[in-house]
Parts: sequence; C-alpha cells; structure tokens
Amino acid sequence: MSKRWRLAGWSGLVLLAVLAYGGYRIVWGQPFTIDMLANRQALEFLMRNPEVFTAVGISEGSIFDHHSDKLAPYTLAQRDEDYAQLRRFLSEVRRFDRARLNRQEQITYDILIDQYQSGLAFQRFDWLQGSELYPVSPMFGVEVELPSFMQTTHVVRNAKTAANYVRRLEAMGVKLDEVTAAVERQARAGVVLPAALLERSLVVIHDTVSAEPRDNALVTSFTERMSKVPSLDAAARRELTDAAVAAVRTHVYPAYARMSAALIALRPAAATQGAGVGRLPDGAAYYAAALKESTTTDYTPAQVHALGLSEVARISGEMDRLLAAQGLAAGSVGERMAALARDPRYLLPNDDAGRRQALERYQQILDVVAARLPEYFRTLPAKRLLVQRVPASREKGTSGAYYQQAAMDGSRPGIFFANLRDMSELPTWSMKTLAYHEGVPGHHLQISTALGLKDLPLIRQQTLYTAYAEGWALYAEQLAADIGMYRDDPLGNLGRLQLELLRAARLVVDTGIHAEGWSREQAISYMVATTGKSDADVTSEAERYMAMPGQACAYKVGELKILELRARAQAALGPKFNLKDFHAVVLENGGVPLTLLEQLVDEWIARARSSP
Repeated sequence: MSKRWRLAGWSGLVLLAVLAYGGYRIVWGQPFTIDMLANRQALEFLMRNPEVFTAVGISEGSIFDHHSDKLAPYTLAQRDEDYAQLRRFLSEVRRFDRARLNRQEQITYDILIDQYQSGLAFQRFDWLQGSELYPVSPMFGVEVELPSFMQTTHVVRNAKTAANYVRRLEAMGVKLDEVTAAVERQARAGVVLPAALLERSLVVIHDTVSAEPRDNALVTSFTERMSKVPSLDAAARRELTDAAVAAVRTHVYPAYARMSAALIALRPAAATQGAGVGRLPDGAAYYAAALKESTTTDYTPAQVHALGLSEVARISGEMDRLLAAQGLAAGSVGERMAALARDPRYLLPNDDAGRRQALERYQQILDVVAARLPEYFRTLPAKRLLVQRVPASREKGTSGAYYQQAAMDGSRPGIFFANLRDMSELPTWSMKTLAYHEGVPGHHLQISTALGLKDLPLIRQQTLYTAYAEGWALYAEQLAADIGMYRDDPLGNLGRLQLELLRAARLVVDTGIHAEGWSREQAISYMVATTGKSDADVTSEAERYMAMPGQACAYKVGELKILELRARAQAALGPKFNLKDFHAVVLENGGVPLTLLEQLVDEWIARARSSP
C-alpha cells in the first residue's frame, strides 16, 4: 500500500499536474472537496498501476513522468495492498456528508462508493489474484494484454519514453513469471483454466515468441515509432533497438517459455475442468458478484437468461421478415445468415490488398456518419478516429474489433482496431455496424466526450462501467438505424440485427455456461444455430465468456436500459423531448452505473417538464 499522500517531491508534482489538468487547483485555506479527494485517490491508484497511468495518458515523457519505465507487480502482496487501499479510500469518502454536497459532487460520491464496494466484493475469493478470473487466457490474459500494451499504448514520443520502453521490456520477464506463479497458485487451490482456454493460450504464446527477437513485433513496432521522433538520431535509434532486441531475447522469451512449461504441466488437470465457474470454490457466489459488477444491476442469472431468450426470439423474428423480403426464405435465420456470410459477392480478397480495402472502407464509413453527428449531439470528438489492424500477436485470440481510447494529453489518438486475420470472417455488410459500435456514434464519441469533461474529477472522465459503455455502443448501432444510416441498405441492416442477436444470445450463453451447467460445445452449438456466425467467431465468443464471466451480459442490459429511458422521456415530454438534450444527459455526466443513469434521466425529465 502506498504511503499516506504528502504534497512533496515527485508525487506532489504529479498530483498538481493531475489536479490542474482536471480543472481543480489547490487553493490554500479553502476546504478540501470531494472532487479533490477523488483526484488524489485517482493519483494514488495510478501510481500503483503504471500501465493504467500510461493508458490514461496525462504525463507521458514529461518531467512528471515517473512511471512509464515500470510495470505493476502481479503478486499476492500487490493484491492485498490493493484491497487495503480500497478499504482506506472507502473510509475517506464516507467522511463527507453526502446531503451537503451539490448534485455533481453527489454523483462523484456515489461513483466512488460503488467502485470501492464493487472491488471489495471479490475479496472473499482468496484464489483470485488479479482483476480477471484467470491470469492467463487467450483473449484478455496478461500474456496477451502486455505485449499489446507495449505495441499500441506505451507512447514513444521522445528519448525518455523510448528508453523507458526498453526498461519495460526488461521488466516484462519478471511480470510474466509472477503471472505464471499466480497460475500455479490458483491450480493448488483447485482453479485451473479449462482445457480449450489452456490450449489456445499455448498457441498465443507460441505465436508471440515464434519470430527471431529482432523480428518480433515488440521490436519492429518500437523501431517504427522511433523513426517518427525527430529528437532521436540514427545512432540513438540503433542503440535502443539493439537494447530492445536484447531485452526480448534475455527477459521476454525465457519467461514465456517458463509460462508454456507451466501450462503444459497443467494439461491433465485442465482436461477435467468444466466450462463454467460453478465448478470453482464458491463459484456461484463469484458469478453473482461478476454479473452484478458487469451489469450494475441486481439481476439474477435466471432473470438474465430469460431476458436473453426473449430478445433472441424478438430479433430473430425481425430478421426472418427482412430476409424473406430479400428472397431468402428457406432455412432457419442462422442458416440463411451463414449462407449470406459465405456469398463471395460480399467478401474482400483474403490478402494484403483485401485488408487495405477493409481499412479504407471502415474509415469511409466512419467519416460519413461523423458528418451527421452535429444533428444529434452537442459535444463532438475533437479529433478524427483512426482505423488500424489488430496486432498480429492478438488476432487469433481476440474479437472482430475493439477500441483504444485516446491519451488525455493528446500523445495517442483514439484508434478503432479491426481484426483482419481472415477476410472470410468479415462480410462487407457487417462492417457498418462494427464501425458504429467501436467508433462513432459508439465508443469513440462516448469516451471522447468523457475525456473532455474538464470540470469533473479524473475518475469521472474514465470508462468505469461496462454496462454503461457497451450499452451505449450497442445503443449507437440502433441510433445509426434510427437516423437512416441503413436506409436502402437492407443487408447492412441485417448485419446490424445479427450483431444485436449475438448480444442477446450472450445473455443466454453466459448464464448457460456459468449458472446452468452448459458445456463449451453446447454454447458453441447454440450460438452457431441462433446467429449464423462462423464456427471460428462463435468459438472465440464462447471461450471469452468462459474466461470473463458476466462481462458479455453488460451489452444488452445496458442498451435496453438506455432505450427504455429514451422511450420514457419521449412519452413524458412529448413535443418538449429533444434528442440532443437526452444524449447530453447520458454522455455529459461521464460513465455511471445504470441505476444512477436512471436517476439522472428522471431528474432531467422533471426539469424539462417544469420549464416554460
């Protein structure tokens, strides 16, 4: 646990930078506010979590940067200190009298209480060590996230950040070994990765270390980024490249080899594991806590399962009618969508030229919808969203696309990463919806708006709640349809509905795996038959749910809540309803739990009703 904060030394300098950036400056003699506390606690958290500090992006390469050469430990001591920090933070927040705070301060208070209580809810599960269920897993395990972080998130902007990149490469070996030790500790407690996740993790590790160190993406991406830094001359770049190669050869590769050996030793135990967490010590309670954290509701697994079945039926019926209107009437919805996905008319070449076409098409889709945003939003992203290919080291284990937020200091733009591992998995009629979800009016718009809320504390500018963020992104897909982005594009609309159907099926399958005893194979079979997505897509989906219980349920639960609140406001306000105002309420308070979002919308409805 960090020592009690003092306004001294580097810690104080960084704190002043954070407070100033967030619009809060210490004025001696004035009261210490809840917003000041929130920023001070955020700083303490960031100083213990240097990768998160880099991802937030507020001081990379500056005189305040004391963190970009470090990686957070993955140890029991770090875990226990994290819990102690949460308990202290909670106690500090409760010293404030909520009734005496203004409304925005009350929102900050409520979010802080919720965050710290949610984190502490997992303390009862002693076999947990990090924020994820399994330290190693093929999509979001540390062995995947860490190299991706180095390649796409660590900023190389000057000599300091370049040198710090090499130091982080050297530190990777220690952290990977700590993760391996955590896997072995979990195994002794009866928590072992299911066989399918273990085997796919071995493939991911193999792909990560298959190249010669000099040709590894950890080195080549670093060299490329250094070439764009004017202050680094050729000699400095060569020296740093050689140091990076040595770090990969000496520290990174041997640690991955030790991790692989540990996983191979666990194969017999993994072969006996079921797919869901019900098999784990206190597994039902763990799933309930994970579901509550992800959805920010008190829905039971049975309620979520029933909601999923209802939504699957509704969306399938809409797709059936739309498919029939296109002359596609034979077979189930899933069978017809699978046939449509194989139609060569809607596939780009499975080569580099086809991948370039896909990136260009994504950028065009985003630019077209971005031009429509001023009609529906008061606050718009300041910078154009970039589109890039998912790094090769992540392609096999990750989803079809994901978004990486911009750094707050402008050192790294917002990026939409498209997975182009196999172009046969990407029919062109599916591209619009992915772009709207990850880009605009989805994640990029929502997160850019939050990052621009300079009058709120740092924690209110971050993406804290999956149900809010993913619910918004799924709402954005529906909004795109509402504003005519699929007009005269029935196949594109089918792509939208297929992805919505996938999110509904997630409710069924996630609860099926973790509360109903479904096997991996049963989950895959249901999703293929229901959605018509490919075996490869669906397998990645099912294995993601196995590794991240509850997370996949957040999308549909969040979207349905936002749509419910919009309909409530329209009914209550009639001609007074303004979509821009509704979006401002949803977006311009930062990320919040769904229960708090409902309060905010209801308060806005009451104000709008009483206005002239």
